Amino acid sequence: MPLIIPKELPAYEALASENVFVMRKERAQSQEIRPLRILILNLMPTKIVTETQLARLLANSPLQVQVTFLQTATHPATHTPQEHMKAFYKTFDEVKNERFDGMIITGAPLEDMDYEQVDYWDELCRIMDYTKTNVYSTIHLCWGALAGLYYHFGVRKVHLPQKMFGVFEHRVTRPSNPLVRGFDEVFYAPHSRWAGLNEQDIADCGELRVLARSDIAGPMLLSTDSGRQIFVIGHPEYDKYTLDTEYRRDVAQGKEINVPVNYYPDDDPDREPLFRWRAHGHLLYTNWLNYYVYQNTPYDLAELQALKDFRKERRD
Repeated sequence: MPLIIPKELPAYEALASENVFVMRKERAQSQEIRPLRILILNLMPTKIVTETQLARLLANSPLQVQVTFLQTATHPATHTPQEHMKAFYKTFDEVKNERFDGMIITGAPLEDMDYEQVDYWDELCRIMDYTKTNVYSTIHLCWGALAGLYYHFGVRKVHLPQKMFGVFEHRVTRPSNPLVRGFDEVFYAPHSRWAGLNEQDIADCGELRVLARSDIAGPMLLSTDSGRQIFVIGHPEYDKYTLDTEYRRDVAQGKEINVPVNYYPDDDPDREPLFRWRAHGHLLYTNWLNYYVYQNTPYDLAELQALKDFRKERRD
């Protein structure tokens, strides 16, 4: 089944050229199927690139998926044309009374800032609160995962002495979990971040389960038992050349940056990079859509039950 996005969205033409099944909203409405409603809070500065990356993964499913893009009202986009934002994005006030089967909160290049210093932190907290009542399952990506773990469970981030940059080997630690169903015991995923997690905070939190981790990059995939809150410390949605683009951008700007490890053959940036994480990136999102969205979300979203507030229970 297809991904439902506006035909005018740049991702539509890009995915259609890759033979990815996309469908216009008008055609989808003629089918007697309720599509899964997925809300994407896109915090990345390169919004069009991120739209296409996530749309590609959501389209790789037998389910009909309808995407709504969300932007912050307190921090307007500066790297994306305003015409694009007005045409394809909504603000939280426009969706706060709606319900969604699933949501994705992306990363942002903000690892060096305290969360409370981020100008849209209060708005993000309201959105994360909203997910507990109006969304069945939420995936948090990279900085979005760090922020979500901190806000929901008090897991602190730690600054890294150098950027975690490259493609790292991971091991599945809970193979019985539906999110990693079909995963190889060892798989690869890209990372591009200056912060990690306080692992003692994770161990002290009874609600979190580590599903996959790397000896070098640390915990990569975490979830609550219910699967309603999922945290991905990495970028399985990245394209083949995303790390290459980031590396060459930083080199051109004169920044101190190491070559992304395990990405170019022999770590030689003059050689074609290896795309070693695509299959598991697709599988992660397919599993999420099937096992934690489609199989569990009520057909009538008005019947969606709120997620328990574990922080309140711990205080009481």
